[in-house]
Amino acid sequence: MSEISAAAVKALREETGLPMMECKKALQESGGDQAAAVEWLRKQGKKTQELRIGRETTAGRLAVYVGPGVGAMVEVRCESAPVAGSAEFTAFAADVAKQLATGPGAATPDDLLKQPTPSAPGKTIGQQLDDMFNRIREVFKLERVVRIDGHCGGYAHHDGTVAALVELSADNPALGKDVAMHVVAKKPAAVSKEDLDPAEVDKEREILSAAARKEGKPENIIAKMIEGRLKNYYAERALLEQPFIKDEAQTIGKLAQASGVQIKRFMNWQLPKD
Repeated sequence: MSEISAAAVKALREETGLPMMECKKALQESGGDQAAAVEWLRKQGKKTQELRIGRETTAGRLAVYVGPGVGAMVEVRCESAPVAGSAEFTAFAADVAKQLATGPGAATPDDLLKQPTPSAPGKTIGQQLDDMFNRIREVFKLERVVRIDGHCGGYAHHDGTVAALVELSADNPALGKDVAMHVVAKKPAAVSKEDLDPAEVDKEREILSAAARKEGKPENIIAKMIEGRLKNYYAERALLEQPFIKDEAQTIGKLAQASGVQIKRFMNWQLPKD
């Protein structure tokens, strides 16, 4: 077995973040070849991952990236809340979202794992994830990915537990971020009242009609009265009808209209709760 210098072990440790003894063994197994040692460590990590594949990933993080004419949102899972809140995991989630938005796109998480990572030239996102596993020894999973090719706004809460992506008819990142923040806070079911499930609207109309009859209202005015009361229902569920969280004097619809922008769609994600 070839003699391995302390300098070589130190260099490998700086590159991988792994313990000195693991780095020394990797160099010994690889005949002192630094690149081969890195690959050896990855393979050892893969073996360990296979042993832990059944472990639950109950924590995680959502990340959003918005660029010119594109937006992306990803969900990355891990085993524990401390790791989910760590700087390394947060940076990794941001890398994944950025690559999804600025790269060729990906239909599935597995497709994205094969693509290069923005922060580590020469590595794929999958290799970056494997390296992180080797250091932290938690199971990681890229759970969901979505990309919108169009003008977007996005928002992710600081703890990464909730996030939203909004598609607009024109470029207005500030408006898009405000609307995405509103979506996260108010959780609308659809963009407009016309987009709401007709069956659910009819059910609400029946409930309101029954309540009005119980109040003794005459049938000839119930229909008009119900349409008025439905405004509250729409304001709870339809994004354009909701009062804007930063200025409840105007609705999201009026806010968008004043900006000359149409809200085309939104995606609102949250991490599953334990």
